[in-house]
Amino acid sequence: MAKTNPSAVARQKRVKRIRKKVVGTGERPRLRVFKSSKHIYAQLIDDSAGTTLVSMSTLDKGFEGEGDAGKTAAAKKVGMLIAEKAKAAGISSVVFDRGGCLYHGRVKALSEGAREGGLDF
Repeated sequence: MAKTNPSAVARQKRVKRIRKKVVGTGERPRLRVFKSSKHIYAQLIDDSAGTTLVSMSTLDKGFEGEGDAGKTAAAKKVGMLIAEKAKAAGISSVVFDRGGCLYHGRVKALSEGAREGGLDF
């Protein structure tokens, strides 16, 4: 069943356009961000092997929310935690894939958290 919502169709077009340019490798995987209305998800993906190396979201067991701090603060913490997991897996440099969303708000907070955690973009 195809999506007919105009904003969803436009976002999928943006995702395809971005994916033509952004490619992750084993040495420098792609940091893919997806945000829903309540949660945010991040994955480190090796496109050459087609595997997910590391993932983190606000739903993971390792995530301890900060209560009423808000979704932006949670996104920043997810960025820091995925950076910690990436360091443990021996990854220090990534390519950022914003997933068709604007580099603003929660997406920007996640990337800043990942940079603070030690990932190099």
